[in-house]
Amino acid sequence: MSDKATIKIDGKEFEFPLITGTENETAIDIKDLRAATGGIVTIDPGYKNTGSCESAITFLDGEKGILRYRGYSIEELAEKADFLEVAYLLIFGELPTSEQLGKFKEDICEQSVVDEDVRKIVDSFPKSAHPMGVISSLTSALTAFNPSSVNVNSEEDMYKAIVKILGKFPVLVAWTMRKKQGLPLDYGDCSLGYVENTYKMMFKQPNKDYVTNQVVVDALNKLLILHADHEQNCSTSTVRIVGSSHAGLFASLSAGISALWGPLHGGANQAVLEMLEAIKEDGGDTKKYMAKAKDKNDPFRLMGFGHRVYKNFDPRAKIIKVAADEVLNDLGIDDPILDIAKGLEHEALNDPYFVERKLYPNVDFYSGIIYRAMGIPVEMFTVMFALGRLPGWIAQWREMRLGKEPIGRPRQIYTGENLRSFTTIDKR
Repeated sequence: MSDKATIKIDGKEFEFPLITGTENETAIDIKDLRAATGGIVTIDPGYKNTGSCESAITFLDGEKGILRYRGYSIEELAEKADFLEVAYLLIFGELPTSEQLGKFKEDICEQSVVDEDVRKIVDSFPKSAHPMGVISSLTSALTAFNPSSVNVNSEEDMYKAIVKILGKFPVLVAWTMRKKQGLPLDYGDCSLGYVENTYKMMFKQPNKDYVTNQVVVDALNKLLILHADHEQNCSTSTVRIVGSSHAGLFASLSAGISALWGPLHGGANQAVLEMLEAIKEDGGDTKKYMAKAKDKNDPFRLMGFGHRVYKNFDPRAKIIKVAADEVLNDLGIDDPILDIAKGLEHEALNDPYFVERKLYPNVDFYSGIIYRAMGIPVEMFTVMFALGRLPGWIAQWREMRLGKEPIGRPRQIYTGENLRSFTTIDKR
């Protein structure tokens, strides 16, 4: 294959270099297109065919169902790793040694106390506030309590900012949920692991001792690892483009949380449970709704099946399906909503229509089921997604700043009015 691409415009030929990644992905480098052609740009709505950066963090092959963090398969990481090990890997590029991981955990714990004035901000939100709006606001508010910008040229400053947000974010997550439920806003226990500590902060009742459920903690650990990064998706791209203006880490993360909020992105797992609730209210007939999903003239949309990137089975769904079964069996929950979910799953995995189109249950389908079984309110599902994605966002922001990427500035094709004269108000 040639190492150049040729574009012909009005009889003129312009050559642009090809870039090949370590997994043999090839891109046409068009950064000089506009200058070379005298103003011509490309148009790619949604950037579906446009690489916004070169990144060494996550490799994703949707056709083959492959997901790797820094070269490690998602299957192996979910089976063998602790969430903070994966966080360290994503952010710093290598799995930590025992000593590095110990220091990482200790430093995060040291930063897990939030300024008491943040509690006042939490109290000021009405219970009706959506948790994603609350967590986005609280993350942005941390900037007010940490006003100095991160010196990205200082490894020490960068590290301090990273452990600070990793320490404080689970507290904000727990407080966001407990505020909505009218429970006291407490701190965790640094003697526990990161994931178990987060779970305890969320669920500890003021009049009961906390009891560990290892099956639930292990499932949550897997869920957070599966959500930790996913290449240049909407929220990750948002974090990078906001950070490209040299906005601080907390502000960039807050923007990413807002992007994640949408039902086409992180809100998909919430949409799954809302769909299941609607099916239950209509009698719970899964066969009826699978038929509606296959009817092109029916507006019903089956949430949690298929994926816009994975053209085969979502590799994360294979892993979390096992964890979902383990959690449901361990907790022994009798829930009609979960019965409906199992019915839809069975129908989709055995119906030729869905099998031929590879419309398998995805990670959002199973994560919603697990969160519901754990007792996490449906409006908190996307907040849990944000908790898992936090290390990926940090890694992407750090890579972008250390790589000295230019400020993001997409072009456009103008389709509005041509030059026209102003008409005074008495003549309009």
